[in-house]
Amino acid sequence: MVFSSLTFIFFFLPFALLVYYISPKKMKNIVLLVVSLLFYAWGEPIYIFLMLFSATIDYFHGLLIFKYRISQKIKAKMALISSLIVNISILTFFKYADFLVDNLNNVLSMNIAPLDLPLPIGISFYTFQTMSYSIDVYRGHVKPQKNPITLALYVTLFPQLIAGPIVRYERIEKELQNRTWNAQQFSDGVRIFIIGLGKKVLIANTIGQLWFNIENQSINELTIFTAWLGIMAFAFQIFFDFSGYSDMAIGLGKMFGFNFPKNFNYPYISKSVTEFWRRWHISLGSWFRDYVYFPLGGSRKGKLITYRNLFIVWGITGLWHGASWNFILWGLYFGVIIAIEKAGLLKVLNKIHPFFQHFYLLFIVLISWVLFVFEDFSKGIQYAKVMFGISTNAFYDTQFFYYLYTNIILFLIAAIASTPVIKYVNLKVLTKLSDHIRIPIQKFVPLFFYIFILFLSTAYLVDDSFNPFLYFRF
Repeated sequence: MVFSSLTFIFFFLPFALLVYYISPKKMKNIVLLVVSLLFYAWGEPIYIFLMLFSATIDYFHGLLIFKYRISQKIKAKMALISSLIVNISILTFFKYADFLVDNLNNVLSMNIAPLDLPLPIGISFYTFQTMSYSIDVYRGHVKPQKNPITLALYVTLFPQLIAGPIVRYERIEKELQNRTWNAQQFSDGVRIFIIGLGKKVLIANTIGQLWFNIENQSINELTIFTAWLGIMAFAFQIFFDFSGYSDMAIGLGKMFGFNFPKNFNYPYISKSVTEFWRRWHISLGSWFRDYVYFPLGGSRKGKLITYRNLFIVWGITGLWHGASWNFILWGLYFGVIIAIEKAGLLKVLNKIHPFFQHFYLLFIVLISWVLFVFEDFSKGIQYAKVMFGISTNAFYDTQFFYYLYTNIILFLIAAIASTPVIKYVNLKVLTKLSDHIRIPIQKFVPLFFYIFILFLSTAYLVDDSFNPFLYFRF
């Protein structure tokens, strides 16, 4: 079950909110845990036990780490290593076993049968959360959770279970123990959820249909302009798909009394790749920074070690996104670009006009999405050749103009929505109006806007079955 479904919006969510708010305070964590397990069981009931196993493992490891952290540091470190091995082993087995088998078969000419196991939904996200819990206990950032129900709730909490944001235990430790509720927080949650729903359903799904049509064209029939239009459509689709889902998760969290971290901050307005990755999937970037890059030495041990650390982090970042070489190459691609920026390109970029900085960033990112979207690497290469005219394909045809004409308004909406223009207008224009004009506008216009977005999204979901979720498989 995904958040952008009628079943979730009009059945599961009202049911979850009802049973949660009518339950006594002492029972709320248990109720929310049961609701979260029901949510997960909707798609993969058997993997509930895997998730609970992960929570149990880290519950006991956290207690052991804390017990020996001061008096017997070697034992504490061994407990931490044990926790990490178990978590990484589970993730590797379910997500990467067939990838390893395929590569062994290709390299060693073997014939090992793949396991063909279905990927547990959200395993990359909740595995990183459980690992961060053990590491933070070891570092002394948090105390271990003594109530297994509370820790299980942290691991299984359904708003951020499937696709994040990656929420560290230390961020919601107090909220797990004692959450306060007020009408303003709940209404903020509803507002953020509706915005995320609109992003996902009205923009990502609609523009994703265009990318679906272009992607499934024969390479020989593509034109150069159509290829560029297609990858721009995918760039918008993946941004609004993932950021929309993150917004819905953050909004749901607020409805249940949790404050999850912001996961996107207008990444397409960035002026460098370094800045882009401070704005895109923020919770993942900060996780790798704090738990991989800094422990490896960060940038404190000279340039060679810094570049080594960058390539390790970005190689793992790519692998985290999927068990395929195109994802690894996608990660390393960004690692190389960021290394070049650190080596001096950033200084050059800072001296040129912002227009060219933005152009540079968007060009680099669009190329990266070609690597990302085609798991068949040879097809990705063919697509890139068409984009750059390294083929016999024409520049344009009537189909390109049809795609452009029928989607130009959608592209404009997506472009505006991916920038803080609306916030700027609200801050710079509305604040200059007199109170008797400004207050009614700020009070009633947003209300009608959110109702309109909910209505349109519902109508779309009723009428259309094209509702993919790109990060569902990660």
